[in-house]
Amino acid sequence: MAAATEPSLQLSNALVAFSLEGRFPEDISHLPPVSETDLQPAIQALAKAKKDLETELTTIDEETKEDASSWARNHKTLQEDIIRSRTIANDIVRQSEAPDVSGESIEDAEEKADFLNREVQYSQQLHGVLRKIQHVNGLLCEVEAAKNERRILDSLHLLEKSWTAIDEVGVSKTCRVMRLLDIRSFELKSAVHEVFDHVWKALVHVDIDTRQIAVYNDIEGEQMNLTDAVVGLRAYKEVDERMEQLWRNVDAAIVSPRMDTRSDALPKVQVQGDVLQLTGRAEQSVEALLSDLETVFVFLAQHLPSDLLPSLGKFMIADVIPRLVGECLNSAVPSSLAEIGNFQATIEKAREFCEALERDGYTGFDELKVWVDNAPSIWLGKCRETTLNAVRSRLLSGIGDPKQVEKIEKQMVSISEGKELSKTSGAAAATESNDWGDAWGEAWDEDKDQANDPPKTKSNAPDVSKPNEDDGADDGAGAWGWDEEDGAGESEGKKDAEKKEAEKDDDDEDDSAAAWGWGDDDTAQEPEPEPAAPRSKPINTSEEIRELVLRETYNISSMPEPVLDLISAILEDGAKLTREDSEHTSVAATAPGLFSLPTFALALFRAISPYYYSFSDGGNMFLYNDAMYLAERLSEFSDGWKKREDLTPRARNMLRLDNDIKSLHSFANRSYANEMNIQKTILRDLLGGPQSVMQQDETESCIESGTARIRTMAATWEPILARSVWTQAIGSLADALATKLITDVLEMPSIGQDEAYNIAKLITAATDLDDLFPGSGGEGAHPKTAQYAPSWLRLKYLSEVLQSNLNEVRYMWFESELSVHFTAAEVIDLIEASFEANSRTKETIREIQAKPAPLAG
Repeated sequence: MAAATEPSLQLSNALVAFSLEGRFPEDISHLPPVSETDLQPAIQALAKAKKDLETELTTIDEETKEDASSWARNHKTLQEDIIRSRTIANDIVRQSEAPDVSGESIEDAEEKADFLNREVQYSQQLHGVLRKIQHVNGLLCEVEAAKNERRILDSLHLLEKSWTAIDEVGVSKTCRVMRLLDIRSFELKSAVHEVFDHVWKALVHVDIDTRQIAVYNDIEGEQMNLTDAVVGLRAYKEVDERMEQLWRNVDAAIVSPRMDTRSDALPKVQVQGDVLQLTGRAEQSVEALLSDLETVFVFLAQHLPSDLLPSLGKFMIADVIPRLVGECLNSAVPSSLAEIGNFQATIEKAREFCEALERDGYTGFDELKVWVDNAPSIWLGKCRETTLNAVRSRLLSGIGDPKQVEKIEKQMVSISEGKELSKTSGAAAATESNDWGDAWGEAWDEDKDQANDPPKTKSNAPDVSKPNEDDGADDGAGAWGWDEEDGAGESEGKKDAEKKEAEKDDDDEDDSAAAWGWGDDDTAQEPEPEPAAPRSKPINTSEEIRELVLRETYNISSMPEPVLDLISAILEDGAKLTREDSEHTSVAATAPGLFSLPTFALALFRAISPYYYSFSDGGNMFLYNDAMYLAERLSEFSDGWKKREDLTPRARNMLRLDNDIKSLHSFANRSYANEMNIQKTILRDLLGGPQSVMQQDETESCIESGTARIRTMAATWEPILARSVWTQAIGSLADALATKLITDVLEMPSIGQDEAYNIAKLITAATDLDDLFPGSGGEGAHPKTAQYAPSWLRLKYLSEVLQSNLNEVRYMWFESELSVHFTAAEVIDLIEASFEANSRTKETIREIQAKPAPLAG
């Protein structure tokens, strides 16, 4: 028990010392925790201190009364002394007028007169101070009486007078009597404040547990009403403090429970006389919330004095409006036109709420006004955000399962053109009538011997590398420096064509691509490929003209269809807003904004899709297919949109997809070019990088790795790309391999017999890739590799040259097609590197120099 008493005694001493002297313990950590201490001894000690203080005050009051009586008696004595002093002064004056009075007597009389004057002044000042003290004491007694009668307003007025009277006493506050008066006035002020606080809580009562607020103008038995309370709050300078506390209580009891968006069952705000309370169940709508908040604001405006409303409104508006806009109104903004009816009702209710606040004198809710005025723009912003999130979310889930689609191209051609297209394109040829194939079938078969001719069209193929006999390199090979050594063999016409193609591709870059920061890297990429349309010759009017349909299939990811559906839904909503009889008048002005959303969605797709597609094998090729598919479908959608009769002219004219389609084509070609650049870089590294293949320690291993890489990519791309694109892409890689081998061999200063044999063996291993491009004539048909790899025949002729003697080389130059694939300078370099410099060799070189183009005739 003693252990429990010691902490209680420490706490008691600390509380009593703080209450009487305002003194804190030197080390508060020595005090025991309140939760673990018996508080009864502390309460008893405080009660005892209170009782002792009251006893002391009573004693001081009694002592003061006796002093006042003594001062009154002294005052009477002083008055008698003053009379006597005046009599003496008169005698002194008479004596001073007497001629027989000495100088010493006069001096004594003057000193005595000065003393008596000072005594009189002192007595008068003391008398004035005593009267003022008596006045102050009387005022304080009146304050106490008014407090006991709960006349708070009178108490405050009297207290104010007593403070003024204390200041007018003119005596130092350190004087005991002044200190006692000051202490008594402070205690009376605290006592009056306690009574005022009690009355205020009775007038404005907030019960958080029962969720009720009661505001009464006056209460029976109380002298103070709400109007008087305003005076009291100002006297104590507690207007802002009380209003802030009132708002915190109102928020905890009414507003926060009503605005809790996470609750499934929200209570309703109701007013019953002077009581505001939460009861029942409210509708789960923003309109119902606005109505209940309006009830709260109106109730407080009507029941509280107008002088308190600005201070209270300052705290309410600053807290409620941001929550209302951020958590409720913004979340109520729909993401499509289907729910716009409810949104229009929300806008109208929010406008009515603003009018109610303004009518009741509230200010500072500009944020809500701005939201109401800009609601259509906010809805458009929500649509934009939803659209971009949909694209982003779709990409986050991956490209999904591939889907096979068919590409169809139609063209009016003659019989001869149809036969050529059927051979050279990778697409299946058909016509709109069944007899078309029968009519041309035999004619087409007659030209099977031309199967190795370069293709005149490549359906759905990017025009990065045009495989014809005039081309010396594939798309962008020069950009990687692989064909710099072959530059002498290129014709000026080819260079001019490539320059024009590059300029054309630069012009194709749209503004949205630049906005996403792609322009920084484009200079290092291959020229942008464009889909090649079938090359048509002048139509012979004597031939029958019919429509040729080219079909081929390729795979796309699961991404394009949702994007197309999203764009279609957005544009349909925009079209609805352009109708004159549209019921969505509040957001009709946002129609142009809706028509611009597809551009944002497609720009986002182009910006971030490369990252997500890179996680899948053949991702860049899937991206190429997807972008091309999107462009084709959007082009079809745009054409169909302009022909629709159910659209307003404004809706038809507001569709702007041409630039987006153009950007998708450019983006698709960039994806294709990026993938080709990556694979050619890998292939280049496998073949020794900048060094010659012939200088590698394991030349056979390099060639094997290169061909294996090409076969791997062929297997990866085959289920993705259309056949025409696949053959062009793999042909481009094969051409890169051939170009690398040719360049490295031509750079050799000398080639011995064994070296020539080994090089021919390497070329044979490389040309095994012919099985990737089988001929169309069945077993034994010539492979079509040369159609897609322009340097392929050049590589095979190089192998023949390395394995031939001088006469055979001469024969191939003059009688065969060696001069078609090699220049005279290249053949001469090979002869000089491979054969001894004798008279036969020099004679052969002179003959070749004399006829640099033997087949030209």
